[in-house]
Amino acid sequence: MRIGVTLRDAAGPDALSRVRDELQRAADDGFPSAWMNNIFGLDALTALAVAGSAVPGIELGTAVVPTYPRHPAVLAQQALTVAAATGGRLALGVGPSHKIVIEDMFGYRFDKPVQHTREYLSILRPLLHREPASFTGQQVSAHVTLSTPAPGPVPLLLAALGPAMLRVAAELADGTVLWMTGPATGRGHIVPTITAAAAAAGRPSPRVVCILPICVTSDPAAARAAAARVFAIYGDLPSYRAMLDREGAAGPADVALVGDEDAVSAQLAALAEAGVTDFVAGEFGRGEDAVRTRKFLRAQPG
Repeated sequence: MRIGVTLRDAAGPDALSRVRDELQRAADDGFPSAWMNNIFGLDALTALAVAGSAVPGIELGTAVVPTYPRHPAVLAQQALTVAAATGGRLALGVGPSHKIVIEDMFGYRFDKPVQHTREYLSILRPLLHREPASFTGQQVSAHVTLSTPAPGPVPLLLAALGPAMLRVAAELADGTVLWMTGPATGRGHIVPTITAAAAAAGRPSPRVVCILPICVTSDPAAARAAAARVFAIYGDLPSYRAMLDREGAAGPADVALVGDEDAVSAQLAALAEAGVTDFVAGEFGRGEDAVRTRKFLRAQPG
């Protein structure tokens, strides 16, 4: 299981330079990958192009870019450009996002997200492989060929949690990106579902990227209380709530990796045993806990 880190969505006039500094630190610390979300701050792909072009040798992942506001051909063009700017180190993570964002904020209909995603990836995937896309769907269509230069196909990951979306990921993407998903759910639901669907489609074993909050600390109760505050919103979003319920978790704090080095090592081992291929650390500790967490992560194999 590879160990990567998240990049914070910085704010302020120096936001891009702070992302670049974080990425440089991750590369210097020997992590194979760094991942950036795409919410309401920096555009993740643009930020990774700027920062990644200055920091060589580390994979750059989005976790994740929402699909609805971007036509798949436009997103493919942008992703291929980022790949060209960074020497082919981009892993494009995408997802439909949530009803509260897509419908209530952006004004798109969110009544058939699985159909939307399947149609979207039917266009996006061939374009990321620099092949023509010709697809007419009920929600999205395209008949286009891109000439965007890129060093090779851009790996595609889908934020997939439910069975239907996991099948889409298995058939049309290279794996999935998880959030708020614990080891029991990974072992009993995510990994077997996506692996079986990939095998049925004659596709390779999928990549399973699991992002979770982590804090190495001598005060786990305080750390979990902090996690409960910081990540509270995710316990109310339906897709994540379903994964927390599968795990038997009351809230986000219960799936955070928290404790001393031995305790967190055991929690990482449980994720690896569940079939997670990449763990991405959502570091949330402060002060000495932040230093201790990064030191622990640097010492992990993979």
